[in-house]
Amino acid sequence: MRYLVSVIDDKTNPGRTDRQPDIGAFNQRLMDQGYWVFAGGLADTDAATVVDNRGEQAVISDGPFVESKEYLAGIWVWEVPDPEVALELAAEASKVCDRKIEVRPFH
Repeated sequence: MRYLVSVIDDKTNPGRTDRQPDIGAFNQRLMDQGYWVFAGGLADTDAATVVDNRGEQAVISDGPFVESKEYLAGIWVWEVPDPEVALELAAEASKVCDRKIEVRPFH
């Protein structure tokens, strides 16, 4: 089963910025165990652009789609055998990157 694993940062209480070596080692372990599908960090919300083309013409706006102290900082996509493995890995991921983690299965 595949899961979207979101890394949530907080503008008022951000995670530590020195975590890259630990994240790299965690990612390598995910690859070695066959759980890795994809991962990537995201630029700050100031770099976001929202496109809404539900009306007569596209409306393009600078900034995130929602103003919030918490924001999506990065993602993983994991393929794991069951939800328990996903949650165990998410607990490790939260410790490794010093941020909250949201785990959501794909349909």
